[in-house]
Amino acid sequence: MMRLDDEAVERLRKRIGELPPGEFHLPAIWGEDWDRLYVGDKVRLGRDFLEVVRAGRLPGVEDTGRKKGGGRVYSWKG
Repeated sequence: MMRLDDEAVERLRKRIGELPPGEFHLPAIWGEDWDRLYVGDKVRLGRDFLEVVRAGRLPGVEDTGRKKGGGRVYSWKG
């Protein structure tokens, strides 16, 4: 099962930095290969990302506590 390692967190940090401030879902910053992942990997990576956000490892990103369109909604302050 895939896990969110430090290299992936850094890649996501860069992609988030390219976003305008506002709300986003993890698949939007993950990239095209998100749709090729097994559902179990998506769930695990989503949980890992939530833990990274809650731990404050991505400054400016917050968990909104909401889900929409089948995924958790995050807020990027820019």
